[in-house]
Amino acid sequence: MEKRWLLLAAVGACACSGTLRDRSAKRAPSTEVRASSEVAGSQQSAVGNPFVGATYFLNPEYTSRLEATASTHPGEALAIRKVTHFPTAVWLDTIERAKSVSSVLEAAAQQAKGGPPALTVFVVYDLPNRDCSAKSSAGELTSEAGGEQRYKAEFIDKIAEQFAGFPDQRIVVVLEPDSLANLATNMNVPRCAQSDALYRRSIAYAVSKLAMPNVALYLDAAHAGWLGWDANRLKIARIFKDVLSLAGGAHKIRGFSTNVSNFNTLSGAEGKQLGASNPCPDELTYVAKLGESLEREGIGAKQFIIDTSRNGRAVRSSWGNWCNVKGAGLGERPKPAPARLVDAYFWIKPPGESDGVSDPTQARFDSACTSRDSAANAPQAGQWFESYFLDLVRNATPAL
Repeated sequence: MEKRWLLLAAVGACACSGTLRDRSAKRAPSTEVRASSEVAGSQQSAVGNPFVGATYFLNPEYTSRLEATASTHPGEALAIRKVTHFPTAVWLDTIERAKSVSSVLEAAAQQAKGGPPALTVFVVYDLPNRDCSAKSSAGELTSEAGGEQRYKAEFIDKIAEQFAGFPDQRIVVVLEPDSLANLATNMNVPRCAQSDALYRRSIAYAVSKLAMPNVALYLDAAHAGWLGWDANRLKIARIFKDVLSLAGGAHKIRGFSTNVSNFNTLSGAEGKQLGASNPCPDELTYVAKLGESLEREGIGAKQFIIDTSRNGRAVRSSWGNWCNVKGAGLGERPKPAPARLVDAYFWIKPPGESDGVSDPTQARFDSACTSRDSAANAPQAGQWFESYFLDLVRNATPAL
């Protein structure tokens, strides 16, 4: 990864390349398993909305991709270059990538001198048996090869050590997308059933280790099209209660992230068209109802981040179609405190990175990437998908 970094005065952009990201919206019965834990401690997550009054880290690696695309599409260069002014998250999805945290935070500290505080958003995403119900984003760690201990010692501990070296930096963590949601709905998948206790222990450990006064933790809560149904919200709220108890208490997290790398609109009729049985037809409704479910389990006063990187338009035929959805557009621009219960809209998924390969002869192929709603000619997950990025820019709602 390049070591050249910049900050913008009000908003920025950052991303990691070559990562493996996909999203499933399957729903199936769940069985809860109580997990033991070795975590403890009295630290808690940062107090207050970290997005308010901050600048955001700009990653030139992502900007260079945009500039290269703009140079080959001069007629759309103005719109493309506007994207460089909005932030995305830095994905820590391998042990190797986790080593870059200090470099990012050192650069942020240097560039923020004399200005508003710098904020860096990290996605921590290297859980053992990662994405147990999907194929295109399986991770490097497995339960069979000592993955749990490696996750703790080589990944989470190393990230925590680097965070601790920058106590004056604002840090946001989106913790393990697509993990605990699988325990609520996909226990019919053998790999998910096998991973239940492992997921709970590992995420509880991550929460306990990463909770610091300057770090705001958001535990991933999938999205409306996955957990919006009453029974699913009840299951995930109970799972969160269990994990946070293992971690030392719900006070250690700021809140929850939703719609990461997904396409659900903030409001509107799309969800009702996809199925009237879901009482959460959009993300703002889901956030409100999930908040109520959490309150009933004793997890109160939590806030949310909603990923708006690709949800500007309602374009799907099924909740479960998550891979490179055709016709999608950039959504609301990242902004702090845009709605009740919402700390920020944020582009957690870097726009233009593929969800998964559409060629069935390739490794990591997932049939979801050839659904009726999926764009053709998609590269491997995390690779730059230029034609798809151009469509996101053209379909941006509101327009760029």
